[in-house]
Amino acid sequence: MAFDPAAETARYIDSLGPEALQKAESYTIATHWMLLAGLVVTAIVTWIIVRSGLLDRLSAKLQNSGWALRTWIICVAFFVISAVISLPWGIYEQWGFERSYGRTDQPLSDFLAQNAIGITLSSILGGLFFLGVYALIRRAGKTWWIWSGGLAAFAAAATILLAPVVIEPMFNEYKPVPAGPVRTALLEMADEANIPHDRVLMFDGSRQSNNFTANVSGVFGSARIAISDVALKQASLDEVKAVTGHEIGHYVLGHVWRMVFAIVFIAMLGFFLADRLFNRVAALFGSKATIGDPEGLPILSLIVSVLSLFAQPVMNSVARVGESEADAYSLRTVNLPDALAGALVKTAEYRYPRPSALQELIFYSHPSVETRVRRAMDWKAEQLKKAAPR
Repeated sequence: MAFDPAAETARYIDSLGPEALQKAESYTIATHWMLLAGLVVTAIVTWIIVRSGLLDRLSAKLQNSGWALRTWIICVAFFVISAVISLPWGIYEQWGFERSYGRTDQPLSDFLAQNAIGITLSSILGGLFFLGVYALIRRAGKTWWIWSGGLAAFAAAATILLAPVVIEPMFNEYKPVPAGPVRTALLEMADEANIPHDRVLMFDGSRQSNNFTANVSGVFGSARIAISDVALKQASLDEVKAVTGHEIGHYVLGHVWRMVFAIVFIAMLGFFLADRLFNRVAALFGSKATIGDPEGLPILSLIVSVLSLFAQPVMNSVARVGESEADAYSLRTVNLPDALAGALVKTAEYRYPRPSALQELIFYSHPSVETRVRRAMDWKAEQLKKAAPR
């Protein structure tokens, strides 16, 4: 019987069973609605901060401080205050909701401890970024948004460079893959791609999530490939090899830089629109701040949040191209289409494998699992055809 890619794809997806597929669909759709709910929460937090006058009073107390220090402190204060006010939503969104679908077993105490670290880190770094934004507004005047692309590129590159070395170890433990067949196979793959052995690691992803996942992060000397312990426990050796081949594809093809360039474009467009919309939105919330006042950061942040949601389809489209290329790299170099398909099906538990075209276009940062499995099966069909006797 001739190999049928469509039938094999359907078999892989249907192997999850109707109950798991329905649960995955429910989870995925709920996460999409939560994006809108998050914007509503952001708007409420913005209203509370603006109407309370907290940042205005803080600014008045810091009048004798230098401009840079005063601006940075106000920005940090905003991020801390907004995080505290929105904490109940954050607990539900990032922990309660995930727990209700069985996507995490993390104790609430550990979640709160890690969340506190995240708030501290994001407040400090967010404060520095917006200090740069306000410095651009101060020095460049009406053309400040043009230069924002450079600032965004610098911030993105610095974050990507430092994340594996400084940021990610704050939340997870990274260590070499234990000795054995898996480690031997992965190091052989690393040698073929000229990746140093010390950049292929495993991490305790199960601490936060039950999701089957792996990632590539960092650039230059900090770049590395990390595989969650969840993946190592659930996957066969061939599946681990296929997934690692995918991540090596990201590493070798330099997809991180494509995302940086996309961020530059999105940042410039977003800040351009924010510059035009700021006064109207500020008036709507009863704020007297101008776009160059750090006291107006709640308004600017809200506008950026709304625009970021509209920009998501663009960023997702860029990401989907990279994911497709990484799948193709794995198929070319590892040539384990069934193993890749099996690994992909494991991700369908938290990413519904059969979305509509519109749903995939707007919300999916990866091609649908069904699409990716079909490509793997098409690849398998081509290899079988080449190997068939003539």
